[in-house]
Amino acid sequence: MRDVLIGIAILALLSMGGWAEESDSTYEEMPAGDADTLIPRELLFGNPDKITVRTSPDGSRISYLAPKDGVLNVWVGPIDEPEAARPVTNDTYRGIRSYSWSYTNEHILYIQDKDGDENWRIYSVNLSCGEIKDLTPFEDVQALIEKTSLNFPEEIIVGLNDRDPEYHDLYRLNIETGNMTLIQENRYFSSFDIDDDYNVRFATNMTSDGGAEIFKPTGDGGWETFSEIPMEDMITTGSVGFNKTGEILYMTDSRGRNTAALYSMDADTGVETLVAEDPMADFSGWMRHPTEKNVQAVAFTYERKHWQVLDDSVADDLEFLETVDDGDIEVVSRSLDDNTWIVVYVVDDGPFRYYRYDSENKEAEFLFTNRKDLEDMPFAKMMIPVVISSRDGLNLVSYYTLPLGSDQDGDERPEEPLPMVLYVHGGPWARDVWDYNSVHQWLANRGYAVLSVNFRGSTGFGKDFVNAGNLEWGGKMHDDLIDAVDWAIEEGIADPDRVAIMGGSYGGYATLVGLTFTPEVFACGVDIVGPSNLTSLIETIPPYWQPEIELFATRMGDHRTEEGRELLFERSPINYVENIERPLLIAQGANDPRVNQNESDQIVEAMQERSIPVTYALYPDEGHGFARPENSISFFAVAEAFLSEHLGGRFEPVGDDFENSTITVPVGAEEVPGLAEALSV
Repeated sequence: MRDVLIGIAILALLSMGGWAEESDSTYEEMPAGDADTLIPRELLFGNPDKITVRTSPDGSRISYLAPKDGVLNVWVGPIDEPEAARPVTNDTYRGIRSYSWSYTNEHILYIQDKDGDENWRIYSVNLSCGEIKDLTPFEDVQALIEKTSLNFPEEIIVGLNDRDPEYHDLYRLNIETGNMTLIQENRYFSSFDIDDDYNVRFATNMTSDGGAEIFKPTGDGGWETFSEIPMEDMITTGSVGFNKTGEILYMTDSRGRNTAALYSMDADTGVETLVAEDPMADFSGWMRHPTEKNVQAVAFTYERKHWQVLDDSVADDLEFLETVDDGDIEVVSRSLDDNTWIVVYVVDDGPFRYYRYDSENKEAEFLFTNRKDLEDMPFAKMMIPVVISSRDGLNLVSYYTLPLGSDQDGDERPEEPLPMVLYVHGGPWARDVWDYNSVHQWLANRGYAVLSVNFRGSTGFGKDFVNAGNLEWGGKMHDDLIDAVDWAIEEGIADPDRVAIMGGSYGGYATLVGLTFTPEVFACGVDIVGPSNLTSLIETIPPYWQPEIELFATRMGDHRTEEGRELLFERSPINYVENIERPLLIAQGANDPRVNQNESDQIVEAMQERSIPVTYALYPDEGHGFARPENSISFFAVAEAFLSEHLGGRFEPVGDDFENSTITVPVGAEEVPGLAEALSV
């Protein structure tokens, strides 16, 4: 349930900023480690060499996503010879972003949509014969993998909204034959909890006050109330998985407390037992034994992620792994016998570093980084954590990055105030974290300070902090951003005359709010798939979001009431277009089901009616963000020239960065240096 509720509103900016086609470049001629080196966009936002690395369940093979002819596909090879891996999928356009192993050890499962429409289809690859099967060949239907189990290697549980676009029915699907059997028709519920025996154990539905009611099957086809989640705990409480026997359901729970702790709940009685907690941060991850499914370690993230070891069986492993390399440790895959682990080390100033760990012999073998060409690039030591106080006393965990060479005395302040970009995360029920961030590094390399703020409403810091954002879109949530800008100016980080605001999804909305509500603060803005009209946004949400409509009503404003519509009107940038005084760049995917094209169209049209300059980049084959690397690179080429024009930073000429991109610029190409010329080539 928790993943469903949070996932519906979160923009994965990685898909916008991450991956593109490999090509010849001048970077090989540039000196490494030089602050003057202009790191090419294609290296920052292009395709990774290898990403999403996994071991097969039996530990004999390794898999990862890597480019094939410039498009991300799944590769598989021997675990002891990763360089012998070969592509097993053949996507030629959009690229594969998500995949997993089946428990047969002979099948890869992956999902794909069409041009960003989020009508996912599930595909199976038979590694023995190479056959690729579309398991859900339905038009305008969203398919979700709801459950896999070692007990049924050839079957998975999928959700399909084929009968009713608002609700996903549950089917048992054979990945070899494609045969499908309905196991649960859904006319009411937003999510289900399914155990390893493929029994539907619980179902959840939102209540009219924004809370939730959890139901348990009665055995005769009916349902009875099992427990309730108050509105204030909705985003910070929910199930995360059963134990091996199905007797225990693990819950992240903030009821009766502030931060979300991990509990084990007796699935029959509902009695909860505390497993792990942190007074400052919510539960943010765990390690479980791959077959026994007992909890071994739990992660919490305030400024940086830290692990609590709960099971002595992994204490020595984690202690050893901390000595292998620098950075935050993530165990991303484990074989069923638990002898083979795939471990990744995350740092803020370089690519991911992947290792194969032999837990039996306590040996770690370096495999590769996700981007070899970035290993020697002149990255800034970024993501400096800082806690900024809001005007009403909230602690805003934030991260900033300074250009290489700007802090000569090492006091984490530049020698003189810099042009700065306030980079706002999406969601808003998400958060910024300390890690490698390609957008931060790109901006810092171009000469900008970069600041990302976990404003109220962000997740990870307890329910009180989340709920402080209720009904505060464009209100106190925006005040937090302004307070952070003021802090950066007071600290000598930001030049007050050269501050930009930029972000995607909610971050795009925040950009529009910044230019309409506080036009004097920002020199320019970059809005990526941001809503301009909160009323039309909520009225056009995808049908499969309707079961969670109360989440939006209680936290944004209720479009069904006069009071709610007044609030949504008051907080919508479209109604204050005449206040825009500074340059604006807007980017939109034409197939975005979350923030549809009309959200960008209407503010562009309103600005044109008032003769206010705006540049509008529209991508006909994208949705909520940019999945195709060619499109991602083309957008950042435009944004880079735009920011340089208005903040004065460095920029790499557009060059060939529009090649194979579908970018269109229906309005305002003349406002960005070199854009009209690039479009005409």
